[in-house]
Amino acid sequence: MPQRALCIHGHFYQPPREDPLTGEIPIEPGAAPYRNWNERIHAQCYYPNALLRNFNRISFNMGPTLMEWMFDFDPETEANIIQQERDNLEAHGVGNAMAQAYNHTILPLAKYHDKVTQVRWGISDFELRFGHSPEGMWLPETAADDETLEVLADCGIRFTILAPWQATLSPIDTRRPYRVPLSKGREMIVFFYNQELSTRVSFDPASTVNADRFLNELVLPEFRQEGEPDGDDELVLIASDGELYGHHQPFRDKFLAYLTDGALKNRAVELTYPGLWLKNHPVTETVSIRQGTSWSCLHGVLRWSGVCNCTPHSEWKAPFRQALDKLADAIDGEYLKLVDGRMQDPWELRHRYIRVIHAELGLEDLIKELTGHSVSEKDIMRIHTMLRAQYERQRMFTSCGWFFDDFDRIEPRNNVAYAAQAVLLTKQATGADLSLLAEDALSRVSSWRTGLRADEVFRNHLKRAAESWNRLP
Repeated sequence: MPQRALCIHGHFYQPPREDPLTGEIPIEPGAAPYRNWNERIHAQCYYPNALLRNFNRISFNMGPTLMEWMFDFDPETEANIIQQERDNLEAHGVGNAMAQAYNHTILPLAKYHDKVTQVRWGISDFELRFGHSPEGMWLPETAADDETLEVLADCGIRFTILAPWQATLSPIDTRRPYRVPLSKGREMIVFFYNQELSTRVSFDPASTVNADRFLNELVLPEFRQEGEPDGDDELVLIASDGELYGHHQPFRDKFLAYLTDGALKNRAVELTYPGLWLKNHPVTETVSIRQGTSWSCLHGVLRWSGVCNCTPHSEWKAPFRQALDKLADAIDGEYLKLVDGRMQDPWELRHRYIRVIHAELGLEDLIKELTGHSVSEKDIMRIHTMLRAQYERQRMFTSCGWFFDDFDRIEPRNNVAYAAQAVLLTKQATGADLSLLAEDALSRVSSWRTGLRADEVFRNHLKRAAESWNRLP
């Protein structure tokens, strides 16, 4: 009898919320009675799901910026989540967690070197926390193009999960994974999630009140029915925002627990996850993907680069993207001028800088590892400051800065703060002042509600930075 399996994937992620000047998350009034949204969502979602051992029974990814925060705030819960994944690794030889591109950057909109940095930093963070290499990677907003998949393949990633409309074949049978052929003989395995069930879980709270009814009336009909000819083993994959389970929708952490450890008992359906499924199911079908597509914008990736009806009043998004792209080019130019002649491959230095961030080794050791020789202490300080600028430059492309309908929100303002910090660090490292360039580009970005302009936010960060420097003894 063909195998019938259910996989539920939860995407758990929060953007960086730290003030780059202090390294601390400011008080976020909307999160009351908690100090900030990370703490509120932790109490409503990550902590209870860990207690219920839901991370042992689902496929999941947890963003690096979220895990970094959790390590400081509640290391016991983070360790609990990691152990639940490790239990699967020890039992089956493959874990149920996936890595995630580091800063939740929309990769099809990123330059090639940024794609590589984001993927390699995400892999490194996963290895540091989970203790083994990831087989799969969750793409932010499932945004994909062929170049992004090629970077995944080059970095040793075997599979990812996409929305069914991202395939060129329509309709596509989502009950099996597919191979996506890439250039130079490479390939990526793609699991396409079940659209109907994923939409129900995400946007129809009434459907997830009762786990038995959800299984009987919605999940089981997605498999071949009695009387239909037998075929291959079938996998039904549901993908959703992991914070739905307890935060966006109360009590859904308990729904998930009973669905995966109760409702399925005595049913001819078993739980699985992508890595485990691939152990016993060779992938034979091939498909290509539509370029520049995502799961939360039916217009591709326009939600993060221009005007589309996913969010009204989005005229500010294109100039915001253009301003940060222009600033990124200028920062990169100063980085290359500083490192040129000292490093054969400046981008490889940035890709590996995550090891310095993780305190696995010092920058001097990393440079010696790449070049075979030492550099002066003065040069080490300048290069390190410029790499810190590159770190902030990566943070300024966090996708949440474009996701919503207005610039005057905490997410876009944070992206501007990271951009301003990158400018400050670039000036410290090289003497080049990019602030006028940044202000001019950002002056075209404003809130339709309040009139707040991005260049005002930028200047305010520079002013705060100057005041903090003046207070130093």
